[in-house]
Amino acid sequence: MEYVVFYTTDPSAAARIPEVYPRHREYLDAFAAEGGILGIGPFDDPAKNGSMAVFTSRERAEQFIARDPFVLEGIAHPSDIREWDALNYR
Repeated sequence: MEYVVFYTTDPSAAARIPEVYPRHREYLDAFAAEGGILGIGPFDDPAKNGSMAVFTSRERAEQFIARDPFVLEGIAHPSDIREWDALNYR
């Protein structure tokens, strides 16, 4: 089982993405080095369509959300954490 979080972007805060992105990326890279995140990224227009992340456990998803600068600074708003029964063809 994998765990997915969809994020919406606060339109009034979207202009701050370039400012906050370096802190978000630094946090993401450190988090990924510890394991537990399978993928993350924006959809075609993040201000309009948001983004998503896939984690190996609910606990890791919760840990990521709790300290993500995009979330803490009100740019990204996470949805509930959804279980995903993915078929993997790796």
